Amino acid sequence: MTETGEFQTIRIDRDARGVATLWLARAEKHNALSAQMLTELTDAAHMLSHDDSVRVVILAAEGPTFCAGGDLAWMREQITADAETRRAGARQLANMLMAMNTLSKPLIGRVQGNAFGGGVGMMAVCDMVVAARPAKFGLTETKLGLIPATIGPYVLARMGEDKARRVFMSGRHFDAEEAMVLNLVARLADPEDLDEFVEEEVAPYLLCAPGAVAEAKRLARALGPRIDADVIEHSIDRLIAMWEGDEAPEGIAAFFEKRKPRWQS
Repeated sequence: MTETGEFQTIRIDRDARGVATLWLARAEKHNALSAQMLTELTDAAHMLSHDDSVRVVILAAEGPTFCAGGDLAWMREQITADAETRRAGARQLANMLMAMNTLSKPLIGRVQGNAFGGGVGMMAVCDMVVAARPAKFGLTETKLGLIPATIGPYVLARMGEDKARRVFMSGRHFDAEEAMVLNLVARLADPEDLDEFVEEEVAPYLLCAPGAVAEAKRLARALGPRIDADVIEHSIDRLIAMWEGDEAPEGIAAFFEKRKPRWQS
């Protein structure tokens, strides 16, 4: 069963077993996270979390790219907005990540293609990720004069500080094998085997008591790195500070003007 409702940038498929697949559906924009997509993902996460018929959620994406990160047109709007609008935009991104991270159902990432910036953040809020071998990844924010701010708590929780610092600031791309070493990806699959491998991760949950699974996930989060309101607020403040600085406007302007930013020779 396919469920669209009021959604325009995502869709949800369900099967009779209680497995829901949440699809990023802006393939023509490489599934970049627009303001509308952020709202729809937040709403979908809350809906699925409170739906007793759902046992497992798969996060997937249409098209060749999993998620190119934040929509740069949306970011440009935040830079030129007033302070209140800018904070609301940053909070919208943070709220989506929090909703996905606190989803009460197991969340399995099906990563068929490249993921950058916020796309890596989306992977980090999954309980585990199966990725196609050809996929490339990168925390590319610093190339634009930004930082991985609101995704930072989840990326650090997934990789650990020591591993995260290998890729957190450099903006470089890394392959799926390195993503495994960094603990971002749990399993690699050839593209033709991706769905089979995802199904292998789904199947065990269907043998477990759903209430116990939800409580175990809640306990794991409580025992893991602290990601509370203060941490999230700090990440919002850091993102806004970059939007209000000199480098982010230059980096995003350079992207749209198809030129190098001033820090590249």
